[in-house]
Amino acid sequence: MIQKTVTISGHEVAFRSSATVPRLYRAKFKRDIFKDLSRLEASVKRKSADGSFEIEDLEIFENVAYIMAFHADNTIPNSIDEWLDQFEMFSIYEVLPEILELWGQNLMTDVNAKKNSIPQPGR
Repeated sequence: MIQKTVTISGHEVAFRSSATVPRLYRAKFKRDIFKDLSRLEASVKRKSADGSFEIEDLEIFENVAYIMAFHADNTIPNSIDEWLDQFEMFSIYEVLPEILELWGQNLMTDVNAKKNSIPQPGR
């Protein structure tokens, strides 16, 4: 489990990434976080070329950010709208890279843990 704190509109917001995140995401939004994050990463690359995100990509970002924040602090509002309402307008370009990095670190930790738990022949 990896945690990171990011300042959004003057608020310190904790985000946590672990194996629980895909389950929380699926339960709350009825969507696959792996597919959504792949789409979001592709959108970041595309954004570099044309300078904009599609509305669905912004919604995916909000959903992922909310779930990772909820995972770190389950006292935040149960409604994503209420949670987002506590912030002034903020730039997705500042927060999204932090969330993608956190997710990537969690995946690397998970892969390394699985690699190290495989018994070696002859030992």
